[in-house]
Amino acid sequence: MTSSPEEPVLDVERILATLDRRHVDYLVVGGVSCRLQGALRPTKDLDCLPDRSPDNLARLAAAMRELNARLRVAGLTDAEACRLPTQVDGMSLSQMELSTWRTDAGDFDVLATMPDRHGAHLRYEDLVSRAITVDISGRPIRVAALADVIASKEWADRPKDRQALPELRDLDRRARLTADEVVIIARTDPSP
Repeated sequence: MTSSPEEPVLDVERILATLDRRHVDYLVVGGVSCRLQGALRPTKDLDCLPDRSPDNLARLAAAMRELNARLRVAGLTDAEACRLPTQVDGMSLSQMELSTWRTDAGDFDVLATMPDRHGAHLRYEDLVSRAITVDISGRPIRVAALADVIASKEWADRPKDRQALPELRDLDRRARLTADEVVIIARTDPSP
């Protein structure tokens, strides 16, 4: 992945290891979740949808401070953004619907909700039961279900989302076919 001289290369494993070490409850959403489910389209940041409990947001803030998080603001250089009076703590995170950060391990976005295809705001607790778990370097990571990511991209309807949707729909269709085949095999297996 390429980056500008100011933009650190995205190190997904480092960010996830830090969140894990701090015991943060979250879902990976957005482009990284798509890549972890087989998409080829590159992404420049990691999107996180955390549980919004005060204790969890405090743990998330501690992880972000460990990664040297500072606001990422369009039109400002990283040095200019670093001078903004920003608190990286649970209380501040609880008051932000969407916040974009730059860390030493790459760009990191924190979302309060993820829209469904009708624009309803779904929180962590609405999505976690449908999430899948993927293994990254021996670490189980919860990732938003591809169908939920597709729905959010359909609602957002940005050019980059429209470009990503055909691949994502194909991946989702193939995953559902594979899941259906497993169920059919399990139902027809005569062994006790």
